[in-house]
Amino acid sequence: MANMLRTSNPALNPKAFQVGGATFGESMTVSGTVNKAGILLICVVATAAWTWRQFLSAPAPQTMAPYVAVGAIGGFIVALVTIFKKTWAPVTAPLYALLEGLVLGSVSAMFELRFPGIAIQAVGLTFGTLVALLLAYRSGMIRVTNNFRLGVVAATGGIALFYLATFVLGFFGVHFTSIYGAGPIGIGFSVFVVIIAALNLVLDFDFIENAARAGVPKYMEWYAAFGLMVTLIWLYLEILRLLSKLRSRD
Repeated sequence: MANMLRTSNPALNPKAFQVGGATFGESMTVSGTVNKAGILLICVVATAAWTWRQFLSAPAPQTMAPYVAVGAIGGFIVALVTIFKKTWAPVTAPLYALLEGLVLGSVSAMFELRFPGIAIQAVGLTFGTLVALLLAYRSGMIRVTNNFRLGVVAATGGIALFYLATFVLGFFGVHFTSIYGAGPIGIGFSVFVVIIAALNLVLDFDFIENAARAGVPKYMEWYAAFGLMVTLIWLYLEILRLLSKLRSRD
């Protein structure tokens, strides 16, 4: 079962569903998880729309900075609480979504200021990717084998370590301009990251399906929806970054 439930998403790993003891009452279902994910998505959209309206009233990057800080720091703390206290997920998962909505709305607004129309393009590509991969997974076109899991997990871990390294080295004046620039290397890197982020969705689908089959407690629907939202937010931000690089070349 541990191999079946392996995923590179830190919120959805084998230990996440080891809740221990016998399961009493209702169990987690795929449909229930989908409904919870829909609620979290509404939370994200609500706060993102609010920050977007703030941007329209004062279209300047500095206006969005406080919302990014509150959303990013608060979202990170709540995500950690959710991971370590899974029974709190019915409360912390919506709170996480609301906080991340502040980040997405603010970041999207700042990108929109420079590249009009980029936000709706990123949203469309994100949900298009979600639907396409879900259909491919359900139809059996994409099979989640051990080698597939291993490859995606390794690539995701490498990306995370690279981002961490660039963040730390930035304090010492070391910057990877070719990676984060709009040149061929930068665009190629962003395409690679978007692909890996998208493939994480497939692992999440498989993980949730197997967890529901294992009959874990009902509250884990919120936790599974939270994990899926983590991947979706990452995918959206990476697509937004890729589009901005492509638009910079125009």
